[in-house]
Amino acid sequence: MSKGLGDKLVLAISSRALFDLRESHRIYESQGVEAYRQYQIEHEEEILAPGDAFPLVEKLLALNTALGQQRVEVILVSRNSADTGLRAFNSIQHYGLEISRAAFVGGRSPDPYLAAFGCHLFLSTHAEDVRSALRAGFGAATILSGGARRAASNELRIAFDGDAVLFSDESERVYQAGGLVAFQTHERESARELLGGGPFKPFLAALHSLQQEFPQESCPIRTALVTARSAPAHERVIRTLREWNIRLDESYFLGGLEKTAILETFGADVFFDDQAGHCEKSREVVATGHVPHGISNEPLL
Repeated sequence: MSKGLGDKLVLAISSRALFDLRESHRIYESQGVEAYRQYQIEHEEEILAPGDAFPLVEKLLALNTALGQQRVEVILVSRNSADTGLRAFNSIQHYGLEISRAAFVGGRSPDPYLAAFGCHLFLSTHAEDVRSALRAGFGAATILSGGARRAASNELRIAFDGDAVLFSDESERVYQAGGLVAFQTHERESARELLGGGPFKPFLAALHSLQQEFPQESCPIRTALVTARSAPAHERVIRTLREWNIRLDESYFLGGLEKTAILETFGADVFFDDQAGHCEKSREVVATGHVPHGISNEPLL
């Protein structure tokens, strides 16, 4: 992966994930590109309301202030042209977001440009762009509109599912092929074999690196693993993270229980999961990113 911005944590985000563009998107879908373009130009002085990923972006950028140096970079990547993207930049300036770089790709997928910026994470509302980014080896998620959001807080809290997100989906494939008993037997026998890295491993590693720059007792970043695994399948996860030299602040091995109560209690700013069913439930209580990766997102033959 290119390191176009040095050792910064780099987030690429679409304008529809950052801002509420539902009205203009309805015009695009019902009337076409030219009507959408004209609408955006006519309304470019009107400030857009925050979108579902806006609080996450605010908190990530606030880390630069806390550290006194630019350690996080957020880049706007959009299918818009620069002409129609002016409204988004006007809104960025209005909210005081430190976003100065952008890629406007004029209707095409932006994922070929993620490597040029050295991105660790791509967030979008365009599911196919997300899938394309994942195929190219980037951590990526489709931001889902949902219900309640966490109350204002200066602490950044991010929760991750395990298999097919932080780790490869090899174990999930065993589970889906042979059921729970086969899965538990496999994990017990493989307890000392490391799990492969999933698409969000680089993003977690970059977050962990940022955490090391703060005193542990006052670090404004908190991470959590929220997984359907339970004992004896926990050991392999713990040993893998230890070998990666990555610390998660909290870990929840739920043994198939629903994740929503834990996520709400943890107060996640965003939760990343590969399974659409889990995402549909979690989006009611926290901002949720669907990671369309692994066997659970492959078409049925």
